[in-house]
Amino acid sequence: MNFRRHWLSCLAAAALLLAPSLARAGQTVPFNGGYRAGSIVIVTHSRELYYVLGNGSAIRYPVGVGKAGMAWHGHASVDRKLMSPAWQAPPEIAGRYNPVIPGGSPQNPMGAAVLGLDSGNYAIHGTNNPGSVGQFVSHGCIRMHNADILDLYRRTHIGTEVTVLD
Repeated sequence: MNFRRHWLSCLAAAALLLAPSLARAGQTVPFNGGYRAGSIVIVTHSRELYYVLGNGSAIRYPVGVGKAGMAWHGHASVDRKLMSPAWQAPPEIAGRYNPVIPGGSPQNPMGAAVLGLDSGNYAIHGTNNPGSVGQFVSHGCIRMHNADILDLYRRTHIGTEVTVLD
């Protein structure tokens, strides 16, 4: 192996070690922590959402989370479920965005579906920008690939407990 090929191989290995460990969508993984089956746990620092199955396992999904200073943590519950929702900018950013973007529009930041939360103006929703999943990008909402939010939407109900950890 020549020096250039060896150097590139080492650089690639280092990039893998330093890159965030993004979950594979819908992967069932071991999970403990005393959370009730059917609840959702979001771990902000690792950008992962867990749908707790119980019996020590959960389904893990990669997510995008709040930017620095916009992330939040705490407890909430799902208080609304919408397919292909329209989006209206929250008051604090309304001046920078079109006030209403219809559901189904490629510019709609809510993607395919939304699980609205009863805490603040936050939601778990799809995105039409799949490159944002796995990043610190939102104003506090949790972003998922559209296929993942559709899977989670099917599994959840109004009242589902949501815990967001740092």
